[in-house]
Amino acid sequence: MQIPPPKEVARLLDAAGYVADEGLATLVWMALSLERPLLLEGEAGVGKTAIAYAISRSMARPLFRLQCHESLDLNQAVYEWNYSRQLLEIRLREAGQGDAGRLRDDLFSEDFLMQRPLMQAITSTRPAVLLIDEIDRADEAFEAYLLEVLGEFQISVPELGTIKAATRPVVILTSNGTRDLSDALRRRCLYHYVDYPTMSQEIAIVKKLVPEAGMALVQQAVAFVHKLRKQDLEKVPGIAETLDWIRALIALGRQDLPDEPQTLRACLAALLKTRSDQWQMEGEVVQRLQAESRVGMDVGVAAGLR
Repeated sequence: MQIPPPKEVARLLDAAGYVADEGLATLVWMALSLERPLLLEGEAGVGKTAIAYAISRSMARPLFRLQCHESLDLNQAVYEWNYSRQLLEIRLREAGQGDAGRLRDDLFSEDFLMQRPLMQAITSTRPAVLLIDEIDRADEAFEAYLLEVLGEFQISVPELGTIKAATRPVVILTSNGTRDLSDALRRRCLYHYVDYPTMSQEIAIVKKLVPEAGMALVQQAVAFVHKLRKQDLEKVPGIAETLDWIRALIALGRQDLPDEPQTLRACLAALLKTRSDQWQMEGEVVQRLQAESRVGMDVGVAAGLR
């Protein structure tokens, strides 16, 4: 399959609803061309996971997602045997149905194998996208297991042998940086730090995903969120929170931000997701952020946001 050039990759991602800058589009092109995993690191909510979905949609590739967590094991990530079906087969053989002499070989055949995301991506007959989400939440033992999968694109099953990839998937790993990843894993990956978007980038994202929003509302809301992110918050609002907030304002019939700080404070629940963050947004703080965001918006407009 011919890999489109970086500019075409950016256009395809844009058509799939993801606004990628030149650097990220080039890195996605490299991951496709070199068949190397892509490690995306950054704060929660900056759009790391969305990149995998955009690649899947834009290139018509099936997507297999593995959500990592502390207790993740191989049964959940790679494969497990269908024990209930194996037990049923044993009872059928005991009842005289089937060849009892071949029981062990039959029980540990692919017919009784339940594939999980890693194996599904490896055995897919179509080029796939494998999303390993929040790899930093998995333990080091699982990370070490991934080295064989990402290095050789193969999985070892003791009862069946080594299963090699029919087609190499595009692998996207995301990390929120809750723990350091090993050098061995990083060496196998291309790397990109996904930061919060600039004001102009976030305006473009909002206009792409919430086309019904007027430009005045989008500019004012994005400028306010950018000032809000500079506050000492427990959970900084990401792009998803910006989109939810603007959709809520549209549902309220707003074409711009409320001028009254208390009215604005009342609808900040879409942005502020902890009690302490909501508590510190007193009327005076909201009023100050309103004033600062208007100045920032005017500067952005002068720079050509419109």
